[in-house]
Amino acid sequence: MKKIAIFGLSFLLVFSIFSACAKKAAFPKAGSATADDMLTLLPKNSQGVVVIDVHRAMTTDIAQKLIKENKEYQKYQEIITEIGIDPQKDVFFAAIGVSGDMKEKTSSGVGVVNLKYSKDKLIAAIKKHEANLEEKTYEGIPMFSSPSEGEKRAFGAFLDESNILIGPEKEIQTVVDIYKKKSESVVKNKDLMAFIKTVNRRAILWSAFLLPPEQMKTMAEGNPFLSNLQYVKSLSLYFDYKNKGLEAEIKAVGTDEKKNKEVADFLNGLKGLGGLTGSQKPELGELLNKIEIESTAEYVKIYANIPQDLLDKLGQEAQKQVESKLASEKEKQEETKKPEEIKK
Repeated sequence: MKKIAIFGLSFLLVFSIFSACAKKAAFPKAGSATADDMLTLLPKNSQGVVVIDVHRAMTTDIAQKLIKENKEYQKYQEIITEIGIDPQKDVFFAAIGVSGDMKEKTSSGVGVVNLKYSKDKLIAAIKKHEANLEEKTYEGIPMFSSPSEGEKRAFGAFLDESNILIGPEKEIQTVVDIYKKKSESVVKNKDLMAFIKTVNRRAILWSAFLLPPEQMKTMAEGNPFLSNLQYVKSLSLYFDYKNKGLEAEIKAVGTDEKKNKEVADFLNGLKGLGGLTGSQKPELGELLNKIEIESTAEYVKIYANIPQDLLDKLGQEAQKQVESKLASEKEKQEETKKPEEIKK
């Protein structure tokens, strides 16, 4: 009896370990995926990643208000009915893996959208608006693209019932290879993952990038104002909305404490210059007062916590600027028409 009990406990232990490993290796499933799960589908050679918690973003008070008050709200509802996807209920995460050479402007990336959707309904809606849709398959995964020239045209691919891929054909094929266990994901990129672990991954949007020294040095040499960039080896940022306000942080990790301080002093100088206009635009002065800039031996950090009432003021001011510009453009168009009318 004792041997049976020991055997039973051993079996349960092995089963639990196996289950934990299986769960860890699983790809993101809509409704239960986490931000970290999204990394399992991004290429190992990614230089940086961007992850967005779309579900959290779309269910914030500010997002719901913007959607309901939008003049195109009825059209928005019609689109939801047509494609069968409600961004506030059915879309959970979006993740982007970025790779390439920033200096040579050859950066590329692939996006993964984690959501609940009907493939047939979505394809029907796409074909309704794009009759010449090009279709192909890779490793049994359907891919679609609008006819266009160039190797970098965008494709969409229905990876599984929870994930859709968007990006150039080659990059999408890389993700399919990861899914088919023929290639490794960014989770196996030790350097980038070590940095990712220092980022606030609970935020609505966060990103982490490794910056190759040779690329940063070349960029800095080409512009005196960017001379301190060559000392930046990685960059992270996050945006979050909580306690009725927007929280944001940008952190540049450097290798030289003195240079970090120089960058912080330069940014604080720009902040001071911006404050001079605070008397003319009080909301700008309020915004600048919410921004904190500091440096340490390891990094330069810009942090801001902006309350909702200030966000509302900034939004109203931006709306006024847009309306003013549109009115000015309309007036110019009317002035242009007048001489033509006189000739007639």
